[in-house]
Amino acid sequence: MRAALVSSTQLLRQQRTGRGSFLLDLRSGSRLVAGMSSFSPVATSIQSKLESALSPLHLEVLNESHMHNVPKDAETHFKLFVVSETFSKLNPIQRHRRVNSILKEELDGPVHALSIIAKTPTQYEAMQRNGAKIPASPACRGGDGSLPPTN
Repeated sequence: MRAALVSSTQLLRQQRTGRGSFLLDLRSGSRLVAGMSSFSPVATSIQSKLESALSPLHLEVLNESHMHNVPKDAETHFKLFVVSETFSKLNPIQRHRRVNSILKEELDGPVHALSIIAKTPTQYEAMQRNGAKIPASPACRGGDGSLPPTN
């Protein structure tokens, strides 16, 4: 198994990217939490299921619910960044389908939106070499019409 290619300073910087977010570096087994005193049940379930099914080399579960028109402390909108050898024989659509099938219970229940970035170890190494970062999610556009239009 390859070690995750994330330095401690990168983890600490990424930790601050979202309220209710956590990162897991399987090289060291360290789990970092930002903006919450304990793990939330949906995020914990997502993390546990992906660890078990994919044995990821790197996993980030970002709760982006706070960026949307949902109640405080909601767990409805997530972004995943997962690196696994399992993805080496799968094309991007197959990778997303695999993650969706693992998280079927969450997607049938509390999770409304799931953004997935699924990479192979080789792709992740290239990202690290090139200094590529996970793209920021767009701002909520108020899909239910409750937010004022932006011009």
